[in-house]
Amino acid sequence: MDQRIIDLYDRFTHGQISRRDFMERLAGLAGSVAAAAALLPVLSNNYAQAAIVAEDDPRLVTEWISYKGDDGEIRGYLARPKDGPQKLPAVIVIHENRGLNPHIEDVTRRLALEGFLVLGPDLLSPLGGTPADEDQARDQIAKLDTGKTIGNLVAALDYLAGNAHSTGKVGAVGFCWGGLKVNQLAAAAPALGAGVAYYGRQIPADQVAAIKAPLLLHYAGIDDNVNAGIDAYKAALEAAGKTFELHMYPGANHAFNNDTNAPRYNKAAADLAWSRTVEFLKKNLP
Repeated sequence: MDQRIIDLYDRFTHGQISRRDFMERLAGLAGSVAAAAALLPVLSNNYAQAAIVAEDDPRLVTEWISYKGDDGEIRGYLARPKDGPQKLPAVIVIHENRGLNPHIEDVTRRLALEGFLVLGPDLLSPLGGTPADEDQARDQIAKLDTGKTIGNLVAALDYLAGNAHSTGKVGAVGFCWGGLKVNQLAAAAPALGAGVAYYGRQIPADQVAAIKAPLLLHYAGIDDNVNAGIDAYKAALEAAGKTFELHMYPGANHAFNNDTNAPRYNKAAADLAWSRTVEFLKKNLP
């Protein structure tokens, strides 16, 4: 697909242009309104492809839970291996700006199969939960209070640390909007054991000193908006003596891990980043 179309879609999904502007510009690139309308389903996530690990996979125990957050009750999807150790290191999976959708639920199950107790919180719970309509979800994400959202993630960390199936060690993995939340959570929660941010925006340099957890930072080569902050963040992490790994995936688009979005998914980058993620979490959450 024309990279200009992918870039335009990325600007739309990150709230930089309205849906009307997006469709008008897409029609210009595609050649007609009809061609733009035909492209829209291709650009959108196809959740029919989400179940790499089936919801009823017999190797897993899954359930919907709720925990008390900083902003009321937060609903979440909890998964763990059915067999194996009774106590496991735990991981929070933080969703993109579309909320807790079938793809993120599937990522939660995938990580559980790697030997973790995994919670995917629905951070749109204070606004009624993740809606089926992605445009509505993105609009609601923008209305969340950042401080309360981080408080809800700190509460998720506490919930997992105290869970009967947890060793007490808790890490976090986040994607896009969730990648930013991993960086923010690392600065807000000294108890975080490890943080993995996929193409997430960075926090200001003056917040870096508060970070205690080792970080694994994945960035897409074709992601100018997010990548603009890398150098300053890296310099701040190095100056503060923080432990981190930073990997760039040349030729990969933002959201390269999302296999429900064919135009942006990059299997080679996703597989490599995933293997590094699992290794990093196992190393830092013993």
